[in-house]
Amino acid sequence: MSSLSLSPGIAQVFYPERRGPEESSLDRWLLSAFGNATRRWQARPERFQAIVARVSELGEPLRPQSEERLKQEAAAVRRRLRAEGLAFDPVAQAFALVREFAHRRLDQRHFDVQVLGGWVLLNGMVAEMQTGEGKTLVATLPAATAALAGIPVHIITVNDYLARRDAEWMGPIYEALGLKVGVVTQGMSLAERRQAYLCNITYCTNKELTFDYLKDRLVMGRHPGQIKVRLERLYGADTRLERLCLRGLFYAIIDEADSVLIDEARTPLIIAGRGDQTFEGEVYRQALELARRLEQGADFTLDPLRKTLELTEEGEARLEEAATPWGGLWTRKILREELARQALVALHLFSRDKEYLVRENQVQIVDEYTGRVMADRHWERGLHQLIETKEGCEITAQNETLARISYQRFFRRYLHLAGMTGTAREVANELWDVYRLKVLCIPTNRPLAREAWPSQVFPTAAEKWQAVVERIGHLHRRGRPVLVGTRSVAASEHLSLLLTQADLPHRVLNARQDQEEAEIIAQAGQRGQITVATNMAGRGTDIILGPGVRELGGLHVIATERHEARRIDRQLFGRCGRQGDPGTYESFASLEDDILAAFLSSPGGWLARRGLKYDADSRGKVRNLLAGLAQRMAERQHFQMRRDLLKFDESLDEAMAFSGRTE
Repeated sequence: MSSLSLSPGIAQVFYPERRGPEESSLDRWLLSAFGNATRRWQARPERFQAIVARVSELGEPLRPQSEERLKQEAAAVRRRLRAEGLAFDPVAQAFALVREFAHRRLDQRHFDVQVLGGWVLLNGMVAEMQTGEGKTLVATLPAATAALAGIPVHIITVNDYLARRDAEWMGPIYEALGLKVGVVTQGMSLAERRQAYLCNITYCTNKELTFDYLKDRLVMGRHPGQIKVRLERLYGADTRLERLCLRGLFYAIIDEADSVLIDEARTPLIIAGRGDQTFEGEVYRQALELARRLEQGADFTLDPLRKTLELTEEGEARLEEAATPWGGLWTRKILREELARQALVALHLFSRDKEYLVRENQVQIVDEYTGRVMADRHWERGLHQLIETKEGCEITAQNETLARISYQRFFRRYLHLAGMTGTAREVANELWDVYRLKVLCIPTNRPLAREAWPSQVFPTAAEKWQAVVERIGHLHRRGRPVLVGTRSVAASEHLSLLLTQADLPHRVLNARQDQEEAEIIAQAGQRGQITVATNMAGRGTDIILGPGVRELGGLHVIATERHEARRIDRQLFGRCGRQGDPGTYESFASLEDDILAAFLSSPGGWLARRGLKYDADSRGKVRNLLAGLAQRMAERQHFQMRRDLLKFDESLDEAMAFSGRTE
């Protein structure tokens, strides 16, 4: 993924992707240990300033030109890029044209810092840009340039709403350059997806893209030969080539790169087919009955942060004794303990309106990072069926895994990879170690006017919610708009009830109201507006201030619970104080919140529990300190989970390669 290494001619190759030998864990450790000096230059954007001056120089003669003349210039740049590749001067010409068309079509001319960000993306790096600095517009520079060079481009966002919005919003720029834009969202047919991926630039979500790739792998087999696949056309129209979605993995620009490449990399992507009903519903009911008899601490231990659970020796013995009268499969130790373990997970680690919703008698998973429903996703190894049984829903058949891949391995297969986000520096080392992506921090166009208010951590959740409602009421009476972030649907609805009781008018944005998202966000910056939202409003949403709001101090953002990564909190706070606007933010939390409760109950939390016994005057400071420690512990655990998944994925791939099976 070295800078500007992607040749336009590669687009003629059948399904190109990076499939060379991957680095071993030892290779990555050595590069991580000795590569610090190589990647610490990431915070020096002055290395790239030459592109800004050159684009400005080439852009001046374009301003008085007619539309027809600009289109002739675009055709000339296209020819030059295809002949010379992504060299400095033709790229600068392309950037200048994109900038001019953006001004004419959208009345938005790229700022110099946005030109700098576009050059960083074209060089295969991650551009860290503060929220509100116009990353959506920045992506048009490298995307249009690569597309003019004949390279298919995927612009990857975190949800369908942003994919559709950005494609429609930026579409006029691409169309002026003679480029076609496609968008892939959930629910589209194979024919619609193929047509979208055939466009020069395709906007899509990480999940839809990855599953489309896995489906292609199922169609093609492990290592399809180009000649063999093309020869199949001689036998008729229904060939593997006609059933493929993608053309290959050429160049990807990932919006909210830390969310896609880091946060979501804890879970493998699996395509499954409906298998036989492995167990009758009675088995799942018995498993839940057994699990309810077991006591935490004595019979099992659980880790809420890692969502793992283990039976103790006493628990195994008690389980055997309780299950023996049922006979049958309950006499088999491994199967008995696996069913009981999954039943305990369903009871203790997965909660309605947090990890999932129940709609129309179906269990639907809620994405913990985006707050959106993933209606067609299912948990594996019987967990989904156990949760269905717990909620009294119709039990679906267990799925059989057909193909799987981790985000880490998938995105490393792109010939050229880049990303942009407002929060990358905390995970810069991991981005380099796993994806060979360097991070460069782009300066803001205007000085930041965002102000942090002191964080508060309360002993109980009830005290926290009372303080949140009082703060909202105080700001609402002053006329300031307030955006309140919650971690779950249940929390957003609990706060909504409290606000209703306090006679405070508000709007709620969570997985139940996802169809109203655009309209709710459009109103969130108006005078006196109160918006309660899950993570759906944490990334990619641009809240415009209404008349007179700037003079009142701008939007105020409240986080009602610490997230498992400080970056996610920063994303929420970034909804205010954008593009030089004023804004303030603060965080409320309690010792009963999931992340703090898990930290205090962990073996390493004994010192924290002792710290809470200090006198009342210092207790607030101690609680704030504990909240920070809890977040850091969660970040370390999640990093370990991602590393373990990558190692498992690599070992599984080696085993499948030996057996001849696909991923």
